[in-house]
Amino acid sequence: MGPMLRLVATCLTAAACLLGPGLTQAHAYGEPGPGTKLAGCPVMPRSNPWNRDISRAKVHPLSSRYIAAIGLSTTLHPDFGSGRWGNYGIPFRVVGRGQKKIPVLFTAFGSESDRGPYPIPLDTRVEGGSDDHVIALQRGTCRLYELYRARRGKGRWLADSGARFSLRSNRLRPAGWTSADAAGLPILPGLVKAGEANSGRITHAIRVTVSETQRGYIHPARHFASSSTRRSLPPMGLRLRLKPGYRLSRFSGQSLAILRAMKKYGLIVADNGSDMYFSGTPDRRWNDDVLDQLKSVPARAFEAVATGRIHR
Repeated sequence: MGPMLRLVATCLTAAACLLGPGLTQAHAYGEPGPGTKLAGCPVMPRSNPWNRDISRAKVHPLSSRYIAAIGLSTTLHPDFGSGRWGNYGIPFRVVGRGQKKIPVLFTAFGSESDRGPYPIPLDTRVEGGSDDHVIALQRGTCRLYELYRARRGKGRWLADSGARFSLRSNRLRPAGWTSADAAGLPILPGLVKAGEANSGRITHAIRVTVSETQRGYIHPARHFASSSTRRSLPPMGLRLRLKPGYRLSRFSGQSLAILRAMKKYGLIVADNGSDMYFSGTPDRRWNDDVLDQLKSVPARAFEAVATGRIHR
């Protein structure tokens, strides 16, 4: 390994490379949380950024500018629900170790996609809306397979892009590569699920979109989707946190669990989309009336935290 590669490898884990000397690990990345499990698999290691407690992380020096760019009065919006009001949410499927693999033809970002075939059956549910995500978690191997703008062809999937992840690894995608998400991140780790919300224990960060981002990304993101050089716009991978002093007494049930997670684990900007729309799975167990409580929480109740330098 040459000197430059050695420096890059070190900087993926060393806070000093990203934020400078004098910062503790808790200040730079947050502290490892208890981790999340699904279908017998860890949903990334406990030390992974998705699972880190950032409640004590330092506020980003440009926090007020980022929040203003999003819109101070813009409110949270759960982009998922019970299905009563439409096909909202990003579904996923658990498949077995022996699941047959299906060919995938990448139609837009093939050079930044992980080659198929993928063990995703053709009858797998496709996300409603414009992104058409398809996600499968393989039990046993603990590998995650995700497609963007997927559609069914004759005996194969067609997709704009796709990515494979090992849920047991912190390995990042190559620098500059997209995934099934604009930020080059896995989608599944950031989805809120009805079961965990009902238990009152959500132990991971949550995927969120904003309408405008800058040409840059913060690890663990690996890709930007903007040509704007406006430094006041959020970069991909920016971590947002509900302010510690924001009062939660008027919230209940699933909404209260989600807001507590936003204080402890925060949100990660993962794609361009409607401002402050955060992601979850479609599930009949969601209480849409309770989720509506979240639509009263304004963006000004959040702050950006410093978790690394911006890569351009």
